Amino acid sequence: MHTGMVLLIILVFTLVFLAAASTYRLVMLRRGGTAALLRVLPAKGGAGWRHGLIRYEEDKLVFFKLTSLKLGPDSTIHRQGLEIDERRKPQGDEFDIMHDEIVVGVTDPHGSYELALDRGSMAAFLSWLESRPSDRARRTRGGQA
Repeated sequence: MHTGMVLLIILVFTLVFLAAASTYRLVMLRRGGTAALLRVLPAKGGAGWRHGLIRYEEDKLVFFKLTSLKLGPDSTIHRQGLEIDERRKPQGDEFDIMHDEIVVGVTDPHGSYELALDRGSMAAFLSWLESRPSDRARRTRGGQA
């Protein structure tokens, strides 16, 4: 009887934790962002795409997967050192999950990704990227000459 009670308490705490994590994640997602698909490279064919939201911060773009319970962002792309590799239309089985999106390859100092965004979201992404301060301005602002 004692072991059964301990297992029941553990189960209840686990369910409460999962409910709290789910609620927190839902609140984070409802705070807003831009709908996007992201995948970490390398990936084969149309595999690895995840639906989610991106948010632009001053020095990074954060991606929250829709189906994750992680308390923070699932991926972070850093603005400084970010390079656009290529732009393309969806190919092959990617049409199953996207239609009018533009796929852009990006590389930052920490990894390579592909983002699929609609035209308006792509314009916002490029505007955010192009408005970043230069490395020289960042060094001066930081107190170094």
